[in-house]
Amino acid sequence: MHEVSLMCSAVTLALEQVKAQGRSKIHRIDLSVGELSGVVPDALMFAFDVVSAGTPAEGANLHLTTVPTLCYCAHCHREFYPMSLIYACPHCHHLSNDIREGKDLELVSLEIS
Repeated sequence: MHEVSLMCSAVTLALEQVKAQGRSKIHRIDLSVGELSGVVPDALMFAFDVVSAGTPAEGANLHLTTVPTLCYCAHCHREFYPMSLIYACPHCHHLSNDIREGKDLELVSLEIS
């Protein structure tokens, strides 16, 4: 369950920001989760509860936003959202292996006091 390790890193980053800004409490953490990141959102939520216990992030609201897969077609020079696991351009039907979005897990914002 790599979600625990990922959440540990995210909470550590958040706690570093709290300390750097002279604050003491995290109220909200916003993460964007790519469809292809390999992260299970429910497992990430569970991991947050475990990792944040006893820290300034305990009790904070964790908000996850799913980022869809976005591909680029080198043949017709268009971006597209694939309709299946086969990344075929809906305009020219050529296959693409250029994934522009959807693989990342990103700490987007924090609400702290």
